Amino acid sequence: MKVVILAGGLGTRISEESHLRPKPMIEVGGHPILWHIMKHFSHYGHHDFVICLGYRGYFIKEYFANYVLHNSDLTVDLRSGSLEFQSNVREPWRVTLIDTGDGTMTGGRLKRIRPHLPADEPFFCTYGDGVSDVDLDQLAAFHRVHGRDATITAVVPPGRYGALDIADGVVRRFVEKPPGDEGTISGGFFVLNPAVLDRIAGDETSFEAQPLESLARDGQLMAYRHSGFWAAMDTLRDKKHLEDLWSTGHAPWRTWA
Repeated sequence: MKVVILAGGLGTRISEESHLRPKPMIEVGGHPILWHIMKHFSHYGHHDFVICLGYRGYFIKEYFANYVLHNSDLTVDLRSGSLEFQSNVREPWRVTLIDTGDGTMTGGRLKRIRPHLPADEPFFCTYGDGVSDVDLDQLAAFHRVHGRDATITAVVPPGRYGALDIADGVVRRFVEKPPGDEGTISGGFFVLNPAVLDRIAGDETSFEAQPLESLARDGQLMAYRHSGFWAAMDTLRDKKHLEDLWSTGHAPWRTWA
């Protein structure tokens, strides 16, 4: 199955980093979070990617154009001008990079890349800022079995803020909010039939609004419940959390060897 990654947004809530580069290129453990997402899909045998570019999309183009160069040992002979690779770090990926416009909404980005998708089979779609250990085989199988047009991955978000236990003005204890304090939310990681794109009017359409709402209203949207790890990198606090997990050597979303 093809994998579509929405990687064109501004990332305003992590502007300390995204004013320099697009949000999917912000690094965790020395690699862009986009790389982490693609490694997860590749682990499950999905190597054909369509990346929807927008804000500072040339950063992502340059990253993939120079991927082998930046990830390999090499010898540069300045006398002859030759370049000899001493090691080749390669991935089994085919990456199509499409400029979908700086101001285009998420639905509009999907509409624009329709010519790069098969006309008669479902495809994965996710955002360029979220990592998970979701079982993509089970997700795809769930989609095929239920027969509807769209599947959304439902996740339980981590507790985000602490709560104060107060009695008569005295703070008795500080309680971390448990996971799920915001209820079940969308974790991205969609499986979509091409017919879903017919519900998108144009560039101004947010996929999370009218298209998903109409799918739900028509009984064409199913939820795959994922109880494992999921995290979105929205803020510097989120980035630090992911960095800390990666530094342990046992990051939950690292499904690949």
